[in-house]
Amino acid sequence: MNRNLIEILAPAGGMDSVIAAVRSGADAVYVGAKAFSARASAHNFDENELRECVRYCHQRGVKVHLALNTLIFDDEMADALKLVKTAAKADIDALIIQDLGLVSLVKKTVPDLPLHASTQLSVHTPYGVRALYEMGFERVVLSRELSLEEIREIREFCPEVELEVFVHGALCMCVSGQCYFSAMLGGRSANRGMCAQPCRLPMKYGDNDHALSLKDNGSLQYLRELQEMGIASAKIEGRMKRPEYVAAATKAACEARDLGFITEPTAEKLRSVFSRTGFTDGYLRGEIGEKMFGFRQKSDVVSANSQLLKEIRAGYKDEAQRVPVRFEFSAVTGEVMELTVDDGEHRVRVNSEKAVEKALHVALSEDRAKQSLSKTGNTPYKVTKFTAAISPDAAVSAAELNALRRKALEQLGEKREICHNYEIKEIDIEKELSDENQVSDQKRAVVRTFELPESMRDFDMIFVDVFGLDDLDKLKEIRKNGFAVGVEAPRATFGNEKKVFERLKTLKENGVRDLLAHNIGAVYMGKALGFHVHAGFGMNIANSYTLKWAKEYGIESAVLSVEADLDHIEMIKKCIPVGIVRYGYLPLMITRNAPAGESCKNKGYLQDRKNERFPVVRREGYSEIYNCVPLLMPQKDYPLDRKVMGDFLFTVENSVDNMENTMRKIQENSDFERKTHGLYLRGVKKFIIC
Repeated sequence: MNRNLIEILAPAGGMDSVIAAVRSGADAVYVGAKAFSARASAHNFDENELRECVRYCHQRGVKVHLALNTLIFDDEMADALKLVKTAAKADIDALIIQDLGLVSLVKKTVPDLPLHASTQLSVHTPYGVRALYEMGFERVVLSRELSLEEIREIREFCPEVELEVFVHGALCMCVSGQCYFSAMLGGRSANRGMCAQPCRLPMKYGDNDHALSLKDNGSLQYLRELQEMGIASAKIEGRMKRPEYVAAATKAACEARDLGFITEPTAEKLRSVFSRTGFTDGYLRGEIGEKMFGFRQKSDVVSANSQLLKEIRAGYKDEAQRVPVRFEFSAVTGEVMELTVDDGEHRVRVNSEKAVEKALHVALSEDRAKQSLSKTGNTPYKVTKFTAAISPDAAVSAAELNALRRKALEQLGEKREICHNYEIKEIDIEKELSDENQVSDQKRAVVRTFELPESMRDFDMIFVDVFGLDDLDKLKEIRKNGFAVGVEAPRATFGNEKKVFERLKTLKENGVRDLLAHNIGAVYMGKALGFHVHAGFGMNIANSYTLKWAKEYGIESAVLSVEADLDHIEMIKKCIPVGIVRYGYLPLMITRNAPAGESCKNKGYLQDRKNERFPVVRREGYSEIYNCVPLLMPQKDYPLDRKVMGDFLFTVENSVDNMENTMRKIQENSDFERKTHGLYLRGVKKFIIC
């Protein structure tokens, strides 16, 4: 691939989609394994299928990226690392990762395997990208919600790392990696690749009856602009979609890049094969609002009829001759024939089994030799240069020429299959962890307001939203009154990171020492400013290895993932103090586009088919959608008492009375009218590990 061209990265849920992508012009494909993939419902690849996929792609000059982009629990880490070694033996080109605990294990096991930071890490800021680059990621897959200007700012801030941008396919309403809707409602975790997509069901907010369903991303027209910006890869979403969709989207992407436009027949096929009432480019244009919403209707379904699918399949039924080769042929009477094939990187020389005989009637001409040897139609190779040295009386049959060509190209294919030859080391992952197990019974609160009830005076820390700490005199007053105050960074800072950085800097200068951070960008800022950094639940820390990474990175405490059940929390070796959410209306989604677009109120309610009401709160630059009932840690027979910190989230109850009444109920073990124990008891659906 030309280094100056943006990579066309296509999805593949199975081998039929791999073939469709490659024959339609993809430069790389990304696939999943049978476990630890963020698209668990796709066919995905077992060990043999993965080897076949890599072999097929490498022979055709196409890269293969394996998505191992889910949260991993302690009792699964050995299997995850085993999968990494399997992938390395198959010679994949890169590993896409979400769980930061896996990173150090991969680096020790397969040091040279390139790592790509998954979009599930919710990275959408310059500091976030810089942090991942310094951690050793070669590429960062950016959040889908960014505008072209925000992507350009990231590119200029961190030019050393490759950036990957989604240009076509499904848009989740929620920022990837921060959706707990499916997990909380039915145990099917989006962070584990098992999302049930409740967002596509009717959800009403104001006049919008599908207030969580966005149209598909249709941003292929920006490929050349992204290419000029220095973006490495244009990514198509769709590992769960049919091969015909993959082919149509890949072909459209190639046309957009190579021609500067998409031809109308290709555009029509792309619209018809799958859409949700059309496409949107709202995020890249920076025009967020009501026009971005859409859902799959009957007219969208019937447009993908059998005739259309047949036409698309016809476009990739034949092998694409995408690998240029040079042939050097020798046929000297009395000597064995010789054919040398050169693809610019590999060179193969083969000989015939018997010597060339003298012609009794018709001798072999150079034109006939070239015509026969250039018949590579059922292979990925195309002869671009042919030179020959042929005796004027040489007698060679077409069958002999064909056999020589097949032999040479087979050997060339074998050489092209293996690109890396990774060194794979064996490590004992249990020895990577210490037996240290810190105990902490601290009690902390997260609030949005300075108005605090007296019952919170004995809290070890109260984290206040960074934009709620704008009155420095009030801050001094509540600290003087005995409240221990820290600051909570926003869970999303789209185009807003500089402002947040300056606000944090001011707070640090005014005596605030502790920062609660929910993403890697906020952690990076906190470290740069000298805060005591504490990881929030948005960091999705779910195992001992990620907790070890957090300690080594300078994080002083961590709230564990809300998707970890009590058994998994007990497994974690607590090298730093850990906490859980003891109480709070849990944010089920972070959204950049509000459920009613720009007309969305600062606070309202989303209503589902069962008339449950989910609070929606606008923040600076994003919205949070909260569960309809509060999360309450089981009060009886609580096995983690005095072992872990308890965080109390008062992010919806902003009045002193509400917080006071809630605290009294919790302290008195009074029951709540409605509540959920979340996933602490039932957990999330587990992988079937083959």
